Amino acid sequence: MQTGENDQAMRKILDMTRLISITVLAIHFYKECYGAFAEWHLVAPLSDRILGNIVRTGLFSNFYRSKLIALGFLVIALIGVRGKKDEKQQYKTAIIYLITGLFFYFISYLLLLVNMKVTVLAALYIGLTSLGYLLFLSGGTMVSRIIRDKLSNDIFNSENETFPQEERLLENEYSINLPARYHLKTKVRDSWINFINPFRGLLVLGSPGSGKSYFIIRHVITQHIRKGFSMFVYDFKMPDLSVIAYNTWLQHKDKYKVVPKFYSINFDDLSRSHRCNPLEPSTMLDITDAVESARTILLGLNREWIKRQGDFFVESPINFLTAIIWYLKKYKDGEFCTLPHVIELMQVEYDKLFTILRTQKEIDALINPFVSAFMRDAVEQLEGQIAAAKITMARISSPQLYYILSGNDFTLDINNPKEPKIVCMGNNPQKIQVYGAVLSLFTNRCLKIINQKGKLKCSLIFDEFPTLTTDIIPTISTGRSNLISTCLGIQDASQLRKDYGREQADVIMNITGNMAAGQVSGDTAKSISEKIGKIMQDRESLSINSQDTSISKSKQLEAAVPPSRISSLSSGEFVGMVADNPDCKIKLKAFHCEIINDHAALKKEIDSYQEIPMVRKIDNAIVQRNYTQIRQDVQDLIQSEMERLLGDPALMHLVIKKQ
Repeated sequence: MQTGENDQAMRKILDMTRLISITVLAIHFYKECYGAFAEWHLVAPLSDRILGNIVRTGLFSNFYRSKLIALGFLVIALIGVRGKKDEKQQYKTAIIYLITGLFFYFISYLLLLVNMKVTVLAALYIGLTSLGYLLFLSGGTMVSRIIRDKLSNDIFNSENETFPQEERLLENEYSINLPARYHLKTKVRDSWINFINPFRGLLVLGSPGSGKSYFIIRHVITQHIRKGFSMFVYDFKMPDLSVIAYNTWLQHKDKYKVVPKFYSINFDDLSRSHRCNPLEPSTMLDITDAVESARTILLGLNREWIKRQGDFFVESPINFLTAIIWYLKKYKDGEFCTLPHVIELMQVEYDKLFTILRTQKEIDALINPFVSAFMRDAVEQLEGQIAAAKITMARISSPQLYYILSGNDFTLDINNPKEPKIVCMGNNPQKIQVYGAVLSLFTNRCLKIINQKGKLKCSLIFDEFPTLTTDIIPTISTGRSNLISTCLGIQDASQLRKDYGREQADVIMNITGNMAAGQVSGDTAKSISEKIGKIMQDRESLSINSQDTSISKSKQLEAAVPPSRISSLSSGEFVGMVADNPDCKIKLKAFHCEIINDHAALKKEIDSYQEIPMVRKIDNAIVQRNYTQIRQDVQDLIQSEMERLLGDPALMHLVIKKQ
């Protein structure tokens, strides 16, 4: 124990050892320079007898033996020295003193070989040897004052924030496996990010340029196609991801029991785009499907309505659009049930429109408020209810959109075991609001159709997910049992909150089981840091006072990946968590690593990619003819229905006449 008595006893022992060393060295000087001491009249018979007895012991029989004994006792004394610690002291200075001292201490022997007056020679020898002795003593004292346990030079605490990560490759028929490397203290180790259960959802976050698509999303596409997944890809910057999906599909068709067909929707290049009707009547089983479709398209065109759902002037346009969709679904078994026909029918005069809508009893409750307002000549109220829908829908009234949305090259049941599909739909960053609303309708209808029992395993890829108005939560929550994998690419949680509202955005962020985040900042970085959790980290502190200098060590739970670290990640560096399975437990779920891409191999692969082939040759005349035909279909529908109602006395009461 470090008691005061022990410290005092130790100091006495060290003082005595040092005194023995000095005494031995003094006797050495007396013996070797006896002639000089005689001339200085510093000898006496008693001292001579004592010296003679000491010499006969053999300790001083050799010139260097006595000097080594003196030095040895000095070293013993220095070992126990506990000088006041000084953070400015360095080993380099101490070693220089020690080496210089030893040099002078032993080289002084050469002076005894020089011919000169004995007293001068003795004085020089004693002085030089003493100088070496004192320098060695000073160097040893410096060593005792050096802080041996230097505080870490890792000013950013990088080594302390490292933790063990999963180094095994855990692969199954559904998994996404990404090779990586990570730091563990001072070592670089290889690891694997194993998304062994993608059906629990995968959220990929990262600011532009952080590597979401290049390091993660592209591998989700390629690995799932190799494993026989049907697939839906929302390609924000068409055709970046679509080309990857198409060429991977070309190379791995043999992985499927039934080879899927490849389809793409591209509003900017009609010749490379297939046609698809998101309001396909055979997939709309009841009026709730029409309600969801109407809500999706209107909220997609009016993003601020998402936060105002439930308001009168938001729900009224949705009900109006629902009534028109369901009417066309019922009319002639859905012959004209397409979004372009819906848009054109909305533009018909109120008296004729309400007249034909009244013939469908299922939508009476939906249209009754509008009919009442019209009959009471409440034009302002009616326009307030309907004009928002008419004006909004008119924004997507274009020949190009009409052409794609009125065809039927494929249906959205992409995981149909008999007809699997790989479908890529592209947006255009310059036309986000218009294209995004239509693509949101496609995705919502697709999500509703595929989430059924007995279907193929299916992978949904959404790049820049917030640009869509898609209710993805039910699919993530319930699609797991139906083998639906969902991958959402998001730049930041604030972007999601802006477009979906805080509550829905928080749900999406929290229900995904797998997460990979590149460089993000602010609240998003804090949230990710909290999800990853804390690890035990070493802490050191240096305390200096007038009496002593001390170092204290402790361990403390701190964030494994603090927000500041997440906000400074390089491209290709990701942090996150993986979800495991009951039959394949992963103890080390958290990761902070650099994903390894074989850049040369990927470049070679990209250079060999084929373009998405042309579907059909399209010219402007065909597009315009289709546009004209749709408008004519609606006019013919109105005319034939009005003639039928006017010609049948039992139905004439349904006809509304202008006031």
